[in-house]
Amino acid sequence: MIDHQIRALLQKTKKVGLTSHKRPDGDAIGSVLGLGLALIDTGKEVQMVLRDGVSHTFKHLPGADLIKRAFKEECDLYIALDCSDLDRIGFTLEGRNFDLVIDHHITNEGFGIHNLVDADAVATCAILAERLPLWGFKIDTKIASVLLSGIISDSIGFRTSNTTSKSLRIAADLMDLGADISTLYNKALISRSFEAANYWGYGLERLTRQNGLVWTMLTLEDRMKAQYPGSDDADLTNILSSIEEIDIAVLFIEQSQDKVKVSWRARPGLNVAKLAADFNGGGHPAAAGAEIQGNMEEVKQKVLSSTRQYLERFESDLQSIEEGRTE
Repeated sequence: MIDHQIRALLQKTKKVGLTSHKRPDGDAIGSVLGLGLALIDTGKEVQMVLRDGVSHTFKHLPGADLIKRAFKEECDLYIALDCSDLDRIGFTLEGRNFDLVIDHHITNEGFGIHNLVDADAVATCAILAERLPLWGFKIDTKIASVLLSGIISDSIGFRTSNTTSKSLRIAADLMDLGADISTLYNKALISRSFEAANYWGYGLERLTRQNGLVWTMLTLEDRMKAQYPGSDDADLTNILSSIEEIDIAVLFIEQSQDKVKVSWRARPGLNVAKLAADFNGGGHPAAAGAEIQGNMEEVKQKVLSSTRQYLERFESDLQSIEEGRTE
């Protein structure tokens, strides 16, 4: 779907419903708020819904208090942002499809009637920053702030391999529109609640390394002891991904007695999105996730076995390439 078609679709619609994935990160929250606030500014009736609400980390963002946990009434147009598949949203529209999907995940399944997927974009917020003006919307300081927060969050402070000069220019443009990068950076990546830091401790205590693989887990009991209010990892994955000389980091987060959220992080050159896809998940080559049925021990054994096999194949293929070059 091209820009003039999206512009026409958004301009003619009065009641719009926006949502994103479960356990929303900064890009999910920022993209829902960015598009939502832009639509509100033009007089649209907008419902912004995230099943798990807004985490403590992003409650400071403009409009965060407008996000609810369920749609209260029917909308004319439903849009899913920063979400690669329908299961990740955590609810359905009672038989109705999403009218438009806007995303940047390479594993996006195209589950909308119309789909705008740019896998080269550093974040879904970056797609919106580029295209909102093309769709007839003005980006003010509030919108610039939520979009820049999403870009900072998803790129881990412009450190991911898909950070480009283009993404930095987009960020600079948002700064020129009034977004305070230092405050947004600190809130998204540096500042953490005592409960979140305490929650990390349980995972770090179990940290295990084997060859190029590192992993740990967070249990329901850990969450209760730390009094951490979310069902996510409190960004512990970013800590794991910073460990030196590691190929892949895996974090297991218990969601219930028979369901585990798995997050992979990988060094440049590896593609953990393929691993996640094997477990009906998705994401990016360097960062991916899946929600897997089974108890913690079952899931851990399956995932670690699959991840080890992937690393072995990768090393074998790399060795074959090197041998071929020397012949």
